[in-house]
Amino acid sequence: MHRPDHHPSRRTFLDVTGAVVAAGLTAGCTADAAQPGRHAPSASSTPVTVPATGRHQAGVTLPQPAQRNLLAVVADLDADVAPGPLLAELGQAIRALVAGTDRRLLGLPPGDLTVTVGVGPRLVRTAGVSLPGAIDLPEFSRERMDPRARGGDLLMQICAGDALLLPVVAAALVDQAGERIHERWRQSARRGANVPMGNGLTAPRNPLGFIDGIVGPHTAAEQERDLWLAGPPAVAGGTLAVLRRMELDLPRFAALSVAEQEAVFGRRRASGVPLSGGTVASGPELGAKTADGRYVVPADAHVRRANPAVVGTGLMLRRSYSIDDPAPGLLFISFQNDLRTFTATLTHMDTSDALLSFTTTTAGATFLILPGFDRQHPLGFQLFR
Repeated sequence: MHRPDHHPSRRTFLDVTGAVVAAGLTAGCTADAAQPGRHAPSASSTPVTVPATGRHQAGVTLPQPAQRNLLAVVADLDADVAPGPLLAELGQAIRALVAGTDRRLLGLPPGDLTVTVGVGPRLVRTAGVSLPGAIDLPEFSRERMDPRARGGDLLMQICAGDALLLPVVAAALVDQAGERIHERWRQSARRGANVPMGNGLTAPRNPLGFIDGIVGPHTAAEQERDLWLAGPPAVAGGTLAVLRRMELDLPRFAALSVAEQEAVFGRRRASGVPLSGGTVASGPELGAKTADGRYVVPADAHVRRANPAVVGTGLMLRRSYSIDDPAPGLLFISFQNDLRTFTATLTHMDTSDALLSFTTTTAGATFLILPGFDRQHPLGFQLFR
């Protein structure tokens, strides 16, 4: 949803908080898959506190299994605002919110709260035009965006098992930033329960009913190779995020037969197994053909068009969240250490991916997710000294 160009009043945020709480939002910020040997806790489990400090910011690969609720807030900084002091203050506020010592939590226990902060290309370029994250996200087909829904200077991704925390934490962070930022848009989203994939890995279903996030950098080695930035020092330990909010033509997709839906994705809807066979974790056999010479995995199937081996890119940590406001659809978020991983994939999909015909993108942005921080090294200190 779009926000006015001015900084909302404190009363406005209280009103928004009440409205969101009343709506009983259950959004999702679940990582694509649990690490091997880790299993999702039962609904009665007490959430474990996730440290706000460390080499990487929380909310990307930690916690595992991850929370189910997400609120993304995208904002701009005033032109005369220095990013360094603002980010340092936000980092201090995040530590207090996660620790449960910030009075603005209104007595709510923080549980497994995480807040992940990213900065947009304009701010990155002020630190170095050649730095990762300095390039704007290009325009693609099937986009219908209000100008304020494209790009942004600041991302605050708030995740928690308790949906009541989302608007409360957002209000606290925006209050901390004060008149220095102007909100562009925010989006709440939700994910369902994870589906076991074997070997201790799980993945949730997307709003179209298919298991999502099967392919990704699940191991530590894959994450070091394709997820985390190794350098230069100013960004080491960070990653690059892409956000895309999409409307889905759910009635038209639902009108397809199950076999037709499976041809769109290239996987079985119930199990996630590729149409070429194997297990849910198996890579599809893209060369497999039927007796009459047709590809078992259709030429325009999503699993073929988005396949990293076909596109020639690394893996991306992909997440799809269901939304119903401003329209039924999904919020897509990917994390990768090279923006080309996303742009080359979507360019390849743009030509003939059957899935894209059911989507219209209404918001999009890319952000450098800042490296981790601690008491001695404030959030963003490497980039904005």
